[in-house]
Amino acid sequence: MSSVIRQIPLDTATQHHAHDFHQIVIGLQGRAEFEIEGLGGAISAFSGCIVPANHVHYYVGQGENRQLILDLPADAPSLTGYHHELSRLFDAPRFFALDTPLKHYLEFLLLEQGNGEEGLSAAQNDRLAATFLGCLHARLGGTASPPGVRRLDLAKLDRYIDRHLACPIAVADLAAQACLSEAHFRSRFREQTGLSPWQYVRRRRLEAARRLLEESRMPLSQIAVNTGFAHQSALTHAFRSTFGCPPSQLRRAVLERSALEATNRLRHTT
Repeated sequence: MSSVIRQIPLDTATQHHAHDFHQIVIGLQGRAEFEIEGLGGAISAFSGCIVPANHVHYYVGQGENRQLILDLPADAPSLTGYHHELSRLFDAPRFFALDTPLKHYLEFLLLEQGNGEEGLSAAQNDRLAATFLGCLHARLGGTASPPGVRRLDLAKLDRYIDRHLACPIAVADLAAQACLSEAHFRSRFREQTGLSPWQYVRRRRLEAARRLLEESRMPLSQIAVNTGFAHQSALTHAFRSTFGCPPSQLRRAVLERSALEATNRLRHTT
């Protein structure tokens, strides 16, 4: 699919949505406010924001306003092939201001848009978009962390997981706790923890199972149920692959250690 460059006013009533293509919004007239997955800011003439695909964003125009919007599918020529590095611009949402050269390029782009009655072809849109993205990438850097993006509250997520260990936990459930879209949550979570949400929940389940083995006499079948495993054999397989031994072996070791400690205490009291 090709890039699309268009000019529109934004509704003066707050709206929100997400879409499966990237977007850049640049103010031409008036003012507009955006909140993109918790990152808020305002744009006016010669400033803008980056909205990665599948990021829920709220927006509202103030009074008479007009925005230049670049709709950029992930497979657009302006983001693929020779230009593939430009896709790093959309690793996270951010706000930006145009410097003097980019202001001049924006003016040129607007003149090109107004040149002719039939508008720009798809190929022209892609060329203009690629040039703008390349210049913006050079200024912002594709991997820079946007200012003001909060880190995930892992303690809050841990409490949610622990309260729901016996239940299926979907990524969407965790994303809702962080007030993020599922796609953005997955990306942010792996960036912060080095794990996928599924790997993290599985590790949390196994750590809880290990504590129950060490601190209780609960049957293995009940431990499996309480920590969200479908059956005892599923717990055993996961436990062995993670800790290097089956849960029954750990329990025997705990019982033997407890018996030895009891014997030692008895000897010291006689």
